[in-house]
Amino acid sequence: MRAVVYKGPFEVAVEQVEDPRIQHPNDVIVRVTSTAICGSDLHMYEGRTAAEPGIVFGHENLGVIEDAGEGVTTLSRGDRVVMPFNVACGFCKNCTAGFTGFCVTVNPGFAGGAYGYVAMGPYVGGQAEYVRVPYADFNCLKLPEGTEKETDFVLLADIFPTGYHGNELADVRPGESVAVYGGGPVGLMAAYSAILRGASKVFVVDRVAERLQKAEEIGAVPIDFTQGNPVEQIQEQTAGEGTDKGIDAVGYQAQARGEDREEPATVLNSLVETVRPTGALGVPGLYVPRDPGGPDEQAKQGMLVVAIGRLFEKGLRVGTGQCNVKRYNRQLRDLIIEDRAQPSFVVSHEFPLDQAPSAYEKFDKRVEGYTKVVLHPHE
Repeated sequence: MRAVVYKGPFEVAVEQVEDPRIQHPNDVIVRVTSTAICGSDLHMYEGRTAAEPGIVFGHENLGVIEDAGEGVTTLSRGDRVVMPFNVACGFCKNCTAGFTGFCVTVNPGFAGGAYGYVAMGPYVGGQAEYVRVPYADFNCLKLPEGTEKETDFVLLADIFPTGYHGNELADVRPGESVAVYGGGPVGLMAAYSAILRGASKVFVVDRVAERLQKAEEIGAVPIDFTQGNPVEQIQEQTAGEGTDKGIDAVGYQAQARGEDREEPATVLNSLVETVRPTGALGVPGLYVPRDPGGPDEQAKQGMLVVAIGRLFEKGLRVGTGQCNVKRYNRQLRDLIIEDRAQPSFVVSHEFPLDQAPSAYEKFDKRVEGYTKVVLHPHE
């Protein structure tokens, strides 16, 4: 089959790789009809992780079941399904508590597994014609038959639930104000989710014009941090108080304001100042224990200078960690089915699989309006 293969920093290629096969009675093989490029994929693409050449990318996958193991009981060939980026067993201590992003079964020695991602287990990615799904009864979410709402449903694999998760981590409630730092796909989904949850005012901080425009289109207030300190801009629009809640949808590759360099802790420190005393922060943005391309030796070891004294002084609460997609995807699916949510507004480009190398390059450079890319392997 054809698949997107990592070759080295800033290089992927579409190559022939081995077809997946049933390895366990609870496996299914999915014919991938849509698979999205994630901002997290760009960390590997840029060489900012320990990913080795040869890994097949792709953890945001949707398709139709082509084959099923004899132990699969709730799914059938021909079912249209979307899979959480988390590979999870469904029965370990963390899974039964709802923390499927931290399954201790699927990736021995590490809490959590995922398709096509460094250190997240042996699961081949789905930016390919087919993908194997283990523990399929638990990991597959059934969708309506056909092709309707395809680009909405594929976002259930990661960014829509992850944006919603940021709100859960920050405990966003109706009527509250929220500052979302980062207007990429997850940041826009976090802002959109805050609006769905009844937030009174949502700010989105970024510098990319297309992202800020999309934020405004969904009813958020765009904050361009190249035009001035974002903390001060938000305080001016909240009577000097700041927001009730804040969400970091950027992570460790945050850019220093007004400079062409990275400052990994700048978003965290900005949120500490943006959110009012006794508020809360949600941090779904990715931080890693090791960053080969970090701007200094501490950052390379995942050690950042965060204003912990100020955070303590203000009595702020902080929630962190990758999304437990299973906790949210069924409810979010039903919002899409009933036309209460249309997350596909974030999708800017759709291509056949063969155009993946160009799509990666342009998405990474944030050019030509690239905000979210969906690939269709069988087109």
